[in-house]
Amino acid sequence: MKRILPICGFLIVAAAALHAQDKHFTQFYAAPLYLNPALTGAIEGQYRVGALYRDQWRKTLDEPIQTYNVSADLRFRARKKTVYQDAVGIGLQFTHDKVSVVDFNTTQIAMSGAYHKSLGTSNRHFLSLGLQAGLTQRNVNYAPLNFHDEFDGVAGYNLPTGEDLPPNNFSFLDLNTGLNYTARFGRYGAFFGGLGVHHSTQPVVSFYETTAEGDRLYRKYSAQFSATLPMSRDNRVSLLPRLLWASQGPHMEVNAGTNIRFAMGEFGGSALHLGSWVRTVRNDTNTGLDAVVALAGIEINGVLIGLSYDINTTALSQGQQQNAFEISVTYLGNYESEEILCPKF
Repeated sequence: MKRILPICGFLIVAAAALHAQDKHFTQFYAAPLYLNPALTGAIEGQYRVGALYRDQWRKTLDEPIQTYNVSADLRFRARKKTVYQDAVGIGLQFTHDKVSVVDFNTTQIAMSGAYHKSLGTSNRHFLSLGLQAGLTQRNVNYAPLNFHDEFDGVAGYNLPTGEDLPPNNFSFLDLNTGLNYTARFGRYGAFFGGLGVHHSTQPVVSFYETTAEGDRLYRKYSAQFSATLPMSRDNRVSLLPRLLWASQGPHMEVNAGTNIRFAMGEFGGSALHLGSWVRTVRNDTNTGLDAVVALAGIEINGVLIGLSYDINTTALSQGQQQNAFEISVTYLGNYESEEILCPKF
């Protein structure tokens, strides 16, 4: 059934989609190449393949907002005849976001590379620099939309529209950069800290041909911090605090919380993750608590599966159910090395 939408409403929705925050993931470490290019190749193994799916507002919209991220990256030793275990990472990711209200789609394919520099002969500290270049396409489907001048007064919306609509798709190049620091302490402890700059060139993101500053994509800055804190001598229980800060134009968000890892099996190769955190946001109109998140994950022989659920507190107070669900699956190939670490969820 075709939706009835005036042109002014369509333009408002399109403008909001173009200038709002980037799509985000609750399980941000399950999409490492999207989070920070410096995490390319930061893996406990030789390669990593992962997929993350986000389903948002299913109980509010007839068709929910859906976001997919699929990525793969590899790690190689940079210099073999040295005690310094420097490494090079290369990766490829594909991201697709669909807003079904107006059938608005964003698709991106990006390649990234990173160099992981060991800061000592003990190889317990690494500083990583990553670069990422991608091609993004945005398109909107005009077919489901009806405008007032299409109404024939009797049978329905059967007349041609006089609206001057722009081409329904365009593409642009994008550039992202990142830094990441990894430190090991004790036998099992670790600390991770990263900085990212996305949309460095602030590309024009308008369906119309324009060079206006207001039609450029806001540059995004982000910082990520996490740690692995063993709570027992045998590392059967670990505390995994998480923090993500991101700012883009007038928008800002902070995700903060903790996961707990419970090792399973005789040798602790498998593990159960349980966690919870909160997300606060700032936009043009207000600042406050946006969502409460619950997460459960499991590790089995290099396979990582995560499930998370966001409860939107703002919508809940208004009697709505604008919640979100995510599922992630990651496989770590040749899971044999802990030289370069990366958080899992």
